[in-house]
Amino acid sequence: MVGEEKTATVIPAHRYDNPEKFGRVAVLMGGSAAERAVSLRSGAAVYEALKRAGVDAIAIDVTDSPIDALAGVQVDRVFNIIHGRGGEDGVLQGVLGVMKIPYTGSGVMASALSMDKLRTKLCWQGYGLVTPRWQLLDSEADIDGCIEKLGFPVIVKPAQEGSSLGMSKAHNRDELVKALQIASEFNCDVYAEQWVAGKEYTVAILNGAALPVIRLETPHSFYDYEAKYYANTTQYHCPCGLDDAQETALQDIAVTASKVVGVTGWARVDVFIDSQGQYQLIEINTVPGMTDHSLVPMAAKQAGLTFDELVWQVLETSLA
Repeated sequence: MVGEEKTATVIPAHRYDNPEKFGRVAVLMGGSAAERAVSLRSGAAVYEALKRAGVDAIAIDVTDSPIDALAGVQVDRVFNIIHGRGGEDGVLQGVLGVMKIPYTGSGVMASALSMDKLRTKLCWQGYGLVTPRWQLLDSEADIDGCIEKLGFPVIVKPAQEGSSLGMSKAHNRDELVKALQIASEFNCDVYAEQWVAGKEYTVAILNGAALPVIRLETPHSFYDYEAKYYANTTQYHCPCGLDDAQETALQDIAVTASKVVGVTGWARVDVFIDSQGQYQLIEINTVPGMTDHSLVPMAAKQAGLTFDELVWQVLETSLA
């Protein structure tokens, strides 16, 4: 049974006491998934932070097989910043485990499970956590049943993609059919999720503790790829505007949600609070972005951590 203890935001700032303890660190970035460009940006930022901290780091762009990328390279551990399939879904974690190379973040099981939004929702539902209603869309034959079950609007998602790639909001049958076609291009399960009318929040988790909550606000129809990485119109509210009791409750739910699927090290949990005040879990990311638009660094800054201190603490998760 996952623990129900309260989790405060207590993230002490670190000094770079002994960078030699890490040995040689490979920052793995890039990958071949749809999030490759974001991963390269995240990886470059992480690599520079490690160098500033005195860590013996090397940057490796993984373009195909991680085994080939690490062939002939002597490293003591890996900072994994490959987003999406191949880096965040248990594949890389399994490879590194076989190679006996410690790495940052979650293990094989939690990575594979969390990468699949549908299976994550099923785990949360089984534990009694609230997540929006959904309907699997195998083909257009499922459209009418989806409409009957969920109504409109809905948001359609590929189950194993991140960064909102392949996602579309649908207000009618024609839009739902088109959204299914778009999501199906990502070669994984596709599902429609009941649209949540409310406010969107995200909670970063670092070593089992929740960082300050961020509220997201965008003029886009939802927090899509453009809003996440390029738009200057996206607003990030931290402090998030909730009172202390509400924020603590949201942090506790996020920490519990991460434990339910076995997440360790660091992660980011996305949550809506709907118009009735219900907390609704959306998804969890086990290799969050570390770009200049990314959310975990924003939350860490509010907690008193610089970007470099955050990177240091994430790297320390490889020592566990």
